[in-house]
Amino acid sequence: MKRIIYLLLFLSASLFAQNEALFQEANEAYSAGNYEEAITKYDQILESGEASAALYYNLGNAHYKLNNVAESIYNFEKALLRDPGDEDIRNNIEFARNMAIDDIQEVEQTGFSQSMDNLISTFTANSWAIIAIICCALFAAFFLAYYYIQKPLVKRIFFGISILMVFCGFLSIYFAYSQEEIMENNQFAIVFSEEAQVRNEPSLRGDGAFLLHEGTKARVIEDYQEWVKIELANGNQGWINKKSIRKL
Repeated sequence: MKRIIYLLLFLSASLFAQNEALFQEANEAYSAGNYEEAITKYDQILESGEASAALYYNLGNAHYKLNNVAESIYNFEKALLRDPGDEDIRNNIEFARNMAIDDIQEVEQTGFSQSMDNLISTFTANSWAIIAIICCALFAAFFLAYYYIQKPLVKRIFFGISILMVFCGFLSIYFAYSQEEIMENNQFAIVFSEEAQVRNEPSLRGDGAFLLHEGTKARVIEDYQEWVKIELANGNQGWINKKSIRKL
């Protein structure tokens, strides 16, 4: 059993080292302007099962340089899912969206609930969980300090901080579960067809509702056979063929 574990660890370390080298080669190809070569190497890393915000971000940049609208937006969106707070990713998504034909005006949402959603979306569920663990560790440290220190003023300060850490820890756990729920209930997709007809029903016999073009982002509402019901940022809904989109 130990031999199997050691072998798996060795293979994992070897694969990681190979991917690191391949990632560096891809970055060098990108810097030299060989964007297609860079894309090929980035894709090889993805095929090995390894993915990261940096990998998707660089892949999005390479596609952007080649004016591949859907691919660039798709990979930037994948990067943002892994690192929601990265401003570079957010900025590059906006640049890529400017290449898309469809100009979908998002319905602006306001109020406390929207502010909370924006706050929760600052980090991934895993990041919120890590913050909760850090808060628990800080609580333990400050509570022990409160217990052993004799000065009344310092004891009150440390006790107050320990209670604050408990509050922050529970809040982070709540945010982690909320972010996980948001991700499960909000499945998005990018249109990859150069032009796609959105219909009123999941059938070729359905009336055409509107046209979409590559790079447009839509929320997936329902799957039915070869069709997907989507909703745009402006609230428009319809059915689109699965072959025309790629889910994030």
